[in-house]
Amino acid sequence: LYLVGMMGSGKSKTGPYLSQALGYKFIDVDDEIEKATQVSISDIFNDQGESTFRELESQVLKEIGLRHSFVVATGGGLVTHSKNWGTLHQGVVIWIDPGRNRLLLRLKSDKTIRPLLATNKPETAFDELFKQRESIYLQSDLHIKVADESPEEVSLIILHQLNLLINKKADLGESQTIGD
Repeated sequence: LYLVGMMGSGKSKTGPYLSQALGYKFIDVDDEIEKATQVSISDIFNDQGESTFRELESQVLKEIGLRHSFVVATGGGLVTHSKNWGTLHQGVVIWIDPGRNRLLLRLKSDKTIRPLLATNKPETAFDELFKQRESIYLQSDLHIKVADESPEEVSLIILHQLNLLINKKADLGESQTIGD
């Protein structure tokens, strides 16, 4: 299962609850990049640029995609590179979407450095990123709109929606079999 969404959407906090409920392992792409390079995400952006970071992100995703039974928290921009969708579509892609205003509140209270928002106008930068990414996020298998739910509650919502998705696909498969 691949969790996608804007920075601050709760992918890294929801993922462990979801993985525990499913008996899967949890992995965070950003954490894996930092472990592999021994450099922080912010330093990679600052010293080597976004394109280098995106290439590292794609390499890590590709390696994760060779395994199974994982819940994967992806970086917010991972979906913007079409080559990543080949890996993402090997699993179920879940967009966690708290909405613009909630995301901005979370980001303002978060101490994590967000290199793409390190400008004089972070809200404008955020809006531009969201505008670029929204149509891409809509390609996800599930779109989970959240409000003030805890990460554990979001994981339960995802589990419920996964169950509905699986049942829907099973129903479609049965009707196709009966009609043949």
